Amino acid sequence: MGVKHAIGLNSATAALHIALTALNLPKGKKVLVPSLTFASTACAVLYNGLVPVFVDSDPITLGMDLADMKRKYDKDCVAVMPVHFTGHPVPMDELMPWARGKNLKVIEDCAHTTGMVKRGTPTYKGKALGTWGDFGCYSFEEKKLMTTGDGGMIVSNNDELVQNIKAYRWVGIDKDNWKTAQSYVNANKDAMHWFYEINVLGYKYNMNDLSASIGLAQLKKLDKMNARRSQIIERYMRGIEGINGVIPIVPFDVDKYVYQMFGIRAEKRDELMIFLKSKGIATGCHYTPLTRQPLFKPYAKDCSYIEQEADKFITLPLHYELTDEEVDYIIKYIKEFYA
Repeated sequence: MGVKHAIGLNSATAALHIALTALNLPKGKKVLVPSLTFASTACAVLYNGLVPVFVDSDPITLGMDLADMKRKYDKDCVAVMPVHFTGHPVPMDELMPWARGKNLKVIEDCAHTTGMVKRGTPTYKGKALGTWGDFGCYSFEEKKLMTTGDGGMIVSNNDELVQNIKAYRWVGIDKDNWKTAQSYVNANKDAMHWFYEINVLGYKYNMNDLSASIGLAQLKKLDKMNARRSQIIERYMRGIEGINGVIPIVPFDVDKYVYQMFGIRAEKRDELMIFLKSKGIATGCHYTPLTRQPLFKPYAKDCSYIEQEADKFITLPLHYELTDEEVDYIIKYIKEFYA
């Protein structure tokens, strides 16, 4: 990623949680989050005693609607958590100057994007997604662009903000630096290899060695896997052209960005999903807007666009070993349904 710090964790949920923890934001303050995201984004806010403020989705990209974000900002807001939905970027070149002008911290949720279309080529406006804000948080869960079985990563270029991250991830223990033990170890540090102190309240969020081993093997294959996903998306895009009632869920641009999901917006969504299931085709829905969920109802504000539009979303199969014949089979039955 070209960053100073990249720290392995057991999940992206852990990354989001301790990113907010490291910022040490005052309890009861507000954090701007999208309504269209997995629960972890908003749960991390609640874990830290903060209040989620839900932002509606951009009608085209389904990322945070920046106009709605600005409308819902008030003086109690202390951070914003943009999610690059499917892997399509939130316009960080617009968000960052506004956020800095309001003195807001920025945590990028990059659970749907890992790596680059071409190694060494940053993925958005000359900067990699996840490196625009104070922290970037990634997922290596089994359905993601690469996997460690289950796992995640947090990245940052801010030395001060990451100084306690390794302690937060391992019940408060940080043996990578000896900042609290210099008086004990100056003479012979190796003789004191067992020494540690606990100075912060931490969690059991470290990535284990087995997961890390899987991740190291996956990293070698990431470019190849991302390229294959892009080929599959292109095949889907050609296949659904001209089907009345169906459009891509976001404006996929595989020459620039890597995507964890492929989906469509479809009329008669539920009927289509049942029809595809009858043909042996698994589908999903990402996501039910959080403002509809009982847990988040107390914090729900107007997100009317995404609450209505989400009923059209279908996520179609997308993985490295999906064959062209299988993609064509899926397209065939989408066409048959609408015919």
